[in-house]
Amino acid sequence: MQPELLTSRSSQRLCRVIFPKSPISAWAQWQSLTTRLPKAGETVLGQKFFIGFGGKGANQCVQSARLGAKTSLICKVGNDSFGNDYVENLKKNGVSTAFVGQTTEAATGTASIIVNSEGQNVIVIVPGANLLLNSEDLKRASDVICKAKVVVCQLEISPAVSLEALKMARASGVKTLFNPAPALADLDPQFYTHSDVFCCNETEAEILTGIPVGNLEDAGKVGRMLLERGCKLVVVTLGAEGCVMISVEEPIPKHVPAGKVRAVDTTGAGDSFVGALAFYLAYYPKLPMEEMVRKCNCIASGTILGISASPVYEVQKEGHGLSQQQYFDEHTQFPQLFLSLDIKLLGC
Repeated sequence: MQPELLTSRSSQRLCRVIFPKSPISAWAQWQSLTTRLPKAGETVLGQKFFIGFGGKGANQCVQSARLGAKTSLICKVGNDSFGNDYVENLKKNGVSTAFVGQTTEAATGTASIIVNSEGQNVIVIVPGANLLLNSEDLKRASDVICKAKVVVCQLEISPAVSLEALKMARASGVKTLFNPAPALADLDPQFYTHSDVFCCNETEAEILTGIPVGNLEDAGKVGRMLLERGCKLVVVTLGAEGCVMISVEEPIPKHVPAGKVRAVDTTGAGDSFVGALAFYLAYYPKLPMEEMVRKCNCIASGTILGISASPVYEVQKEGHGLSQQQYFDEHTQFPQLFLSLDIKLLGC
């Protein structure tokens, strides 16, 4: 059943997922595949090279859209060829670009990514126009923010702007999902109290709390610490180990494992998880959180099965580690999208 995406009465809340981001969240992306990651000062021979589009906000936004959500991206790109192409790609993926601004004051943000044969990566980002997103841009988008079902923010724009977007959403009763990436050790405490769902990976959790996350017990410890700072619900993603969730209502950490698949490229798996979680929060709010997270684990696992400049999905007939029964167990709610056995990465 296709979700009802938009209501006709202005007094009703739009079933929409909003991503206030900027070009570091919507960047031109260069990706190289090598046998191993180079050491400092070392040159290594690469096997493949890709050019595409990425960024946390855009990846998450497109993932939500591919699952059936009505999405809007609030960001800035440069008034250049990369920016033009980026806007067109968002449109092709069904993302509203009404609040995607183009500026002559900075170039479109870029990301350079190196991936080794084990699927691990290193990334260098150049923000470009992303830091130009400001309060005035949010005010122009206030109507769509305040009538959304879910607003998703990260830290790839000015933290003050992200916090303002979260506050706007919360003031209007909109559910907020915050992904503190890239993490800041001195994160404004208001981020914790203005996030309905606080979702971080183990590296981000360590930066935020000072506690290294090497196992499930550590993840539970940082989860409890984040609750003490004012979070309502914390999800700590742990890559192949799935994630640990903890909330004010259920203060005992709960491990939600991920399916076992062979990692080819881990780039964007976390973005896939967040984008899927935003979709479930908006369209299936009565689904138990543990079930949402389990499904998000499965969807995120699809991102590591291949190499791509951006973790965006399309159903394919080939199998890559998920059995037919397992796949349909996860996705029978969405027959219009998941018509066969597996997910394949595409550039967005």
